[in-house]
Amino acid sequence: MSKKEKKQPVPETQEAEELQEPVTAPENAPPEEAPETQAGLSEADALRQTIAEQEDKFLRLCAEYDNFRKRTQKEKEAIYSDATANAVKALLPVYDNLERALKQETADEAYKKGVEMTMTGLLKALESLGVTEIDAVGQSFDPNIHNAVMHIEDETLGENTVVEVFQAGFMLGDKVIRFAMVKVAN
Repeated sequence: MSKKEKKQPVPETQEAEELQEPVTAPENAPPEEAPETQAGLSEADALRQTIAEQEDKFLRLCAEYDNFRKRTQKEKEAIYSDATANAVKALLPVYDNLERALKQETADEAYKKGVEMTMTGLLKALESLGVTEIDAVGQSFDPNIHNAVMHIEDETLGENTVVEVFQAGFMLGDKVIRFAMVKVAN
């Protein structure tokens, strides 16, 4: 440092006079405690806002988890329903063959009784799975559950009435596993 830059000592009397002058706040300035209180309030408001944001995040997370749980439950039920439907589809050709065997004339009563018992067992198994046969003969044609493969004109029958079933249809609850193949009048 150069000599000019060095600080010149202040006489002690001048320092003492400056220290003795009372320090007064400007007239419009709030009291000294006010800035601390305002800072405290703004800090409290900031904390409240942070807590509200965290609470909102928590509630959203809870709702998201609840939706996930419900969606997963529905998917599990759908998987079970689809697996059951696929297993039943695999058994339906056996049902068709047993139905054809029952329609055939035979002299062997034991054979006929065995086929009937097998068919009864299969129907009970399907029923225990919640599978029902679609009732078609005499009902009005419904394209949601029937598959019309033939059409006849008959004035004695009603409009869009199912006359004959070629292949039985099945449902699992509200889901169609196989449409009923039918003949429709008029």
